[in-house]
Amino acid sequence: MSDQNQNSSEIHGVVGYYSDVDGIMNASRKIRDAGYKKWDAYTPFPVHGIDEAMGTKPTILPWIVLGMGLTGLCVGLGLQWFTNAYDYKFLISGKPTWSLPANIPVTFEVIILFSAYTAFFGMLALNKLPHLSNPLHKLERFKRVTDDKFAICVESKDPNFDLARVSKLLGVGSEHVETCPIDTTKAALPIWFHGVAAILTCASFIPLALAFKGRFATSEKPQYHVWPDMDFQRKRKTQTAWEGFPDGRAMRLPVAGTVATGELRDDFELYHGVAQGTAVPASVRYDAALFGSAAGADRPEWLAGFPAAVVVDEPFLERGRARYGIYCAVCHGNQGNGVGAVALRAENLDAAKWGWVPPKALHSDNAKAYSNGELFHIASNGISTMAGYSAQVPAKDRWAIVAYIRAIQATQALDPSAAPQDVEFQPVPTIDSVRVSDSGADGE
Repeated sequence: MSDQNQNSSEIHGVVGYYSDVDGIMNASRKIRDAGYKKWDAYTPFPVHGIDEAMGTKPTILPWIVLGMGLTGLCVGLGLQWFTNAYDYKFLISGKPTWSLPANIPVTFEVIILFSAYTAFFGMLALNKLPHLSNPLHKLERFKRVTDDKFAICVESKDPNFDLARVSKLLGVGSEHVETCPIDTTKAALPIWFHGVAAILTCASFIPLALAFKGRFATSEKPQYHVWPDMDFQRKRKTQTAWEGFPDGRAMRLPVAGTVATGELRDDFELYHGVAQGTAVPASVRYDAALFGSAAGADRPEWLAGFPAAVVVDEPFLERGRARYGIYCAVCHGNQGNGVGAVALRAENLDAAKWGWVPPKALHSDNAKAYSNGELFHIASNGISTMAGYSAQVPAKDRWAIVAYIRAIQATQALDPSAAPQDVEFQPVPTIDSVRVSDSGADGE
């Protein structure tokens, strides 16, 4: 070992400086071919192809990120399956307790969370960062690397390091070659830094203390708003008192004789299910005695067919099928047999002791005896323990539900003998079924 090599333990490495891209690319190939491993190239901007010139292998980081992304996929789906479909099953309107589409958004977010953190911290770990001190920063000439110079540093930790040989290799085509001494300065933090750190550490507990105070303490004073934003406005809120009006209320009653835009319901057939000009029952929730042929003289003149404002066609029936599936099937069942998910749950709980009335089978003789207007009123305002849906479903959609109910009644009355053996007969309602049912209602 030469005298130069004997002093290699006192230096960090040898640095060669180059003025252009071609120079550092050629030097990188020479160092690579010489078999050195502990070295790096420094450029003021990304240089295309320098990875190949240095012999740098592709990073394993993408595979690590892929593995953690797949882990996030399993964790996201598994957690939702465990909480919703296994540990705490919760039935909502007959929907399945577990389905893949409904759980994709949360799963996607968990994948992104796992992948992003893995990419960030994995990059730091693979690059052995953070590296708070580097002897190269002590070299005055090395500062030009962030501006217009290129440099290569071969570290003395390389097992093949030879000071003379490395200096000769870096000297070919370089502007300057110098050794970088080991940084022997102490890395102790200044005293003032410890004081500032202690103050900041104590101050970091203040928000937590305020949060606990706000959680458990009470106060008669209003909250202090640093940024009031829209918390305080020159307006009056609903259901509040205000001396600005004679009656002392902030809310105003509608002006007598006025109707809001789109709320003029002068079409009795469309909005009430009775013949035009007929008196509409004042009761919002109708008693069962008002319906059917047994209602007597108090029975309103219910509409037998459909209002002139609606056109009963295939799209109308399809609309009724969709609305029925959303609002009605949970109780009355998809086939109108009165065995929906809610009805089954009520039966299991013995809800009859609380006054629960089971939903009617829509293809029963009693339900078939109702006119279209009666069915519309029941769908709008409810009957017995059934609540009305006039607030949720527009009038035309309620008539579409009536049309679909007529289709269910007509198809359930068909002869099931043509159905295959061991297969439950579930005929599909069609537009012709509605027309047949409608003509039958008119004829009664």
